[in-house]
Amino acid sequence: MVDVLVIGGGNAALCAALMAREAGASVLLLEASPREWRGGNSQHTRNLRCMHDAPQDVLVDAYPEEEFWQDLYKVTGGNTDEKLARLVIRESASCRGWMRRHGVRFQPSLAGTLHLSRTNAFFMGGGKALVNAYYRSAERLGVQVRYDTPVDGLELQDGRFVAARSKGQRFEARSCVLAAGGFESNLQWLREAWGQNERGEWPADNFLIRGTRFNQGVLLKAMMDAGADVIGDPTQAHCVAIDARAPLYDGGICTRVDAVSLGVMVNRDGVRFHDEGEDFWPKRYAIWGRLVAMQPGQVGFCIIDSKAIGRFMPPVFPGVRADSLPELARALDLPEATFLKTLADYNAACRPGTFDHTVLDDCRTEGLQPPKTHWALPIDKPPFTGYALKPGITFTYLGLRTDETAAVRFGGAPSPNLFVAGEMMAGNVLGRGYTAGVGMTIGTAFGRIAGTQAARAAEPEEAAHAHA
Repeated sequence: MVDVLVIGGGNAALCAALMAREAGASVLLLEASPREWRGGNSQHTRNLRCMHDAPQDVLVDAYPEEEFWQDLYKVTGGNTDEKLARLVIRESASCRGWMRRHGVRFQPSLAGTLHLSRTNAFFMGGGKALVNAYYRSAERLGVQVRYDTPVDGLELQDGRFVAARSKGQRFEARSCVLAAGGFESNLQWLREAWGQNERGEWPADNFLIRGTRFNQGVLLKAMMDAGADVIGDPTQAHCVAIDARAPLYDGGICTRVDAVSLGVMVNRDGVRFHDEGEDFWPKRYAIWGRLVAMQPGQVGFCIIDSKAIGRFMPPVFPGVRADSLPELARALDLPEATFLKTLADYNAACRPGTFDHTVLDDCRTEGLQPPKTHWALPIDKPPFTGYALKPGITFTYLGLRTDETAAVRFGGAPSPNLFVAGEMMAGNVLGRGYTAGVGMTIGTAFGRIAGTQAARAAEPEEAAHAHA
């Protein structure tokens, strides 16, 4: 029997395994995927959001706790547990030295991500390099790792963890950390959660999954059935508008189209439906998946002209190009007359200003609904480009309710030896909305807390008393 069992193989699970091992516990990590797909959604990430009161190597200026909290409060609309959110924020200030000791390297933000140079620390080599560094460190420290081991159930006794089951095998441990992700790859669950809309459509049938195919929510469902306290809305998720040609699973970050704030978005009826210039892209990019999900056919079209080229990260698939707007409407199969009227109304409403995509500039529309509040330039310089976009689900926010100790709760009472981290509890901090890099911040903070607490819970009683 090991001291600590960690279920999951992404950032949160690895942080928990490393912290528990550093605390002297024997650790076994069970990853559902084969080795080549290890790392869950973390392999698709790029950075984590960090509080800092002064410049720190790759981070410029300062990003104090209060500003981080206000950013989080704004994107969630207040749907967050302030105590746990501030805990995550404070943890983000001190985790990078520890990450470096485990082989993670950081780099300054690249062109196209400059809005984040003050707030987010980028991983050199991206999330895949971070995951590989953690696995190397875990193996060097003696953490046992089992791949192709999806856990399908837990044995619990009065809220206490006893064992986990996988493919007929039983894994006992003195304590356990659950970090097996949300249910975003479970298309049937997504379908049930989103239901049918007033047009008779099942929106989830048109969703793409940006992240791993292995997050089926099996363990989350098992915990819900076992009476664990739950938090969050099953339809809330990190949901981004991504290229409609992206694969069903594992498209990752390169399927994103970051041109929305530089152009206009129309639905398949050729009509605009939201303010494209509401706020900086890193704070707003994760609202567009949900907005598109509400449109007919769950599809939207990002329309730009040649003035936007070079001002956003080029996506992996080229857009549909045309020398005129009527030609673009036909190429995208949009109703030509409505589309041209939408663009003409938008162009006429644009007020002259000083365009600057690095600030909330004064280029806006007037007398237009919905407005475009910033970066509103007429779309009038050919060639024109259009991207068809669908909702891309990264991770779901339905999860297990927890507290500052990362304990799973049953009827309000914390489990003495079962803890949770990462996507399985992110809904405590993210009731809705998103701001770039905060998912990795939550996973890192709560992974480290859960690992420390699990190691402590696994100690013989007399040693635990000595710690207390």
